[in-house]
Amino acid sequence: MAVGARSGHDEPEKRADEATGDVTGDDVTDDEVSHDDAADGPGRGPKKQRSFWKELPLLVGIALVLALLIKTFLVQAFSIPSESMMNTLQKGDRVLVDKLTPWFGSEPERGEVVVFHDPGGWLEGQQAPKPNAVQKFLSFIGLMPSAEEKDLIKRVIAVGGDTVSCKEGGKVVLNGVALDETSYLYPGSVPCQDSFGPIKVPENRIWVMGDNRQNSLDSRFHQQLPGGGTVSNDEVVGRAVVIAWPVTRWATLPVPDIFDQPALNQALAAAPVGAASVAGALPLVLWRRKKRTSGHTAE
Repeated sequence: MAVGARSGHDEPEKRADEATGDVTGDDVTDDEVSHDDAADGPGRGPKKQRSFWKELPLLVGIALVLALLIKTFLVQAFSIPSESMMNTLQKGDRVLVDKLTPWFGSEPERGEVVVFHDPGGWLEGQQAPKPNAVQKFLSFIGLMPSAEEKDLIKRVIAVGGDTVSCKEGGKVVLNGVALDETSYLYPGSVPCQDSFGPIKVPENRIWVMGDNRQNSLDSRFHQQLPGGGTVSNDEVVGRAVVIAWPVTRWATLPVPDIFDQPALNQALAAAPVGAASVAGALPLVLWRRKKRTSGHTAE
């Protein structure tokens, strides 16, 4: 009877626990754990992370697309193939060219260093190096300068509407203003070893010259070609803005201060005004001359 009494005493305690729903950690059974796991849904378990090697092709693909977009619309690397822009640019330098601003209607300006496609005949007879497949691919996505494209790099001296000239041994004269180019010309380089001009640059075209004047086949040497040595704005790839390689030559390529002279624009604006003045005065001169002639006849 003692055992029976003890069992009867335990039963109410168990029911009381069930009524309150309080269960201690020691009382949790395997069945209860299984029930909790099943609450997440049938067949659901811990989510497995995607393998890195499965994601790698996707990441590489995204990187290549971004690189191609950057090359097409933003910046592109170019290699300097000659000494025509020394000392501003050394042979073998890598420059980054801004290709974005032309998309917004920006046009080349005086003093800028620009990359442009061969207008036709400038690189005649020069053979471009033949890159291998890897170099072609890297060039295509913009991670390496192109070795096949026939591009040139020079400094813009005059733009559409400007008049440029030079006398042998003298300075370049732009819109009547003699330019002091010592800040960027190759040391010892003469601004003009041969005379040219005056040349009126057509609208939407530019006149370009190398900083190493004695070693640059620029606008001066292609005046016999269509365009008279000038380059169409449509042929301009973009402006070179920075030397990216080698790291010891990191530098920006700003516009020299001499091209910020207000006199350059004032001289350009004065030309139409002067022509209009002459055109307006001509009828008055002719009228006065006719009047004087009539008076002499009357006498």
